[in-house]
Amino acid sequence: MYHHFSKTWHTPYFVLFYKKTEEYKVGFVASKKIGNAVHRNRAKRLLRAHFIENIGLLTKGSYVLVAKPALLAKSFVEIRKSYLHALKKCSALT
Repeated sequence: MYHHFSKTWHTPYFVLFYKKTEEYKVGFVASKKIGNAVHRNRAKRLLRAHFIENIGLLTKGSYVLVAKPALLAKSFVEIRKSYLHALKKCSALT
């Protein structure tokens, strides 16, 4: 499904798929493994908040962030550390 992305990085909280393109494209995914609709929406809001907070650091490209169940159990600061590490490993930081 995500085979056209050039870089993939797994964290305990989410999976990041990245491909360098000429413009920003982003998608947030939370399956039913996360929980009910309330939990899935919260997971996507958390991922979206991290993306918006760090958009100035990102290179242009296509991003897909897939939430994992552990995302909802951690604090915003702990997730941020993992998020920045994943971006660095995928060469998505400017």
